[in-house]
Amino acid sequence: MLLNWSYLTPIALLVGSNVFMTTAWYWHLRFKEVTLWQVILISWGLAFIEYCLAVPANRLGSAVYSAAQLKTMQEVITLLVFAVFSILYLKQGITWNQVIGFALIASGAFFVFRGPF
Repeated sequence: MLLNWSYLTPIALLVGSNVFMTTAWYWHLRFKEVTLWQVILISWGLAFIEYCLAVPANRLGSAVYSAAQLKTMQEVITLLVFAVFSILYLKQGITWNQVIGFALIASGAFFVFRGPF
């Protein structure tokens, strides 16, 4: 089966977008000595890159996915990226309660991508 780039490109862009946004929101938690105004400016710069990926992801993705599907993908990707970021960068493990909560949120994607009842 050949890969269909029109379906995969938005997903790849959303992953990249979420890496930058998660970093923008949480990188500074390890650097309490950085002043808040510096954190905000650095985070804005990271968020700009995030937008440069998210906007094309949604524009290109709208050709093959509905807006609800794009939003659902973005949320599921956000949870996965955050979990990896939390473990690898913040050095904060994920608890079973968090895993179950994330899984319940992600399971909602099934209904968004499923055909109508």
